[in-house]
Amino acid sequence: MSLRPYEVIAAQRLLPVLRSGGADETVRTTRTLLAAGCRAVELTTSIPGWPGAVARAAALRDALGRPALIGVGTVTTAADAEAALDAGAGFLVSPYPAPEVRETAARRGAAFVEGGYTPGEIAAAVRRSGAAKVFPAHVGGPEFLRSLRAVLPGALLIPTGGIAPGEVRTWLAAGATAVGIGGGLPTDPAELAALFASLAAYPAGPGARRASAHAASRAVPPEGASVLSGGPAGPGAELSVPVEGPAGPGGEG
Repeated sequence: MSLRPYEVIAAQRLLPVLRSGGADETVRTTRTLLAAGCRAVELTTSIPGWPGAVARAAALRDALGRPALIGVGTVTTAADAEAALDAGAGFLVSPYPAPEVRETAARRGAAFVEGGYTPGEIAAAVRRSGAAKVFPAHVGGPEFLRSLRAVLPGALLIPTGGIAPGEVRTWLAAGATAVGIGGGLPTDPAELAALFASLAAYPAGPGARRASAHAASRAVPPEGASVLSGGPAGPGAELSVPVEGPAGPGGEG
């Protein structure tokens, strides 16, 4: 089954971002998330030995009979973008405008969610791909996102940074297509599964229709095949922080 990154993230409404611990811990956490029904997880380049962690996590994406996407965040250089895609990343995310990553993603046909904070940075990212990561989201809060939504009605906006799990619905109500979460997610498998199920049932948010229509977001190929080797991602591409430990202000990238 092929998966389109933007569509999966928009439907899931919450993007777990793993950014601490070693490779073993990251892979264990990824397995737990996937078992709970999560279909998109973001690992970041702040994880020690992250390329190996990404490769091992990517090997789990079909292990439970439900195809999943393993993305890589805090990608700011062409070298890291190449390494992430070579390791099996299904999408890339940056915390701020990253021209080198943008170019690499376009050349490799990879979905890329480019970060920004100012209205100009966010609007530019949306013009390029249809999506933007709003970071650090806690600085402006939900009202800032609401103001952005007023002038970017069809964009996929993914606020990330300093957002607690209990605040996700507030951000969705303010116009987030999905929310990036690092710390504070439930550790109990049943509670985690209930959280993903409840958010999947939440009304579709702004940008969901564009995500569904975004045919240029490439599917994850069978394991061993080249990753996202199709054409450049067009309007509407994708999302960063550990699910363990509280999320501090600006803690995602």
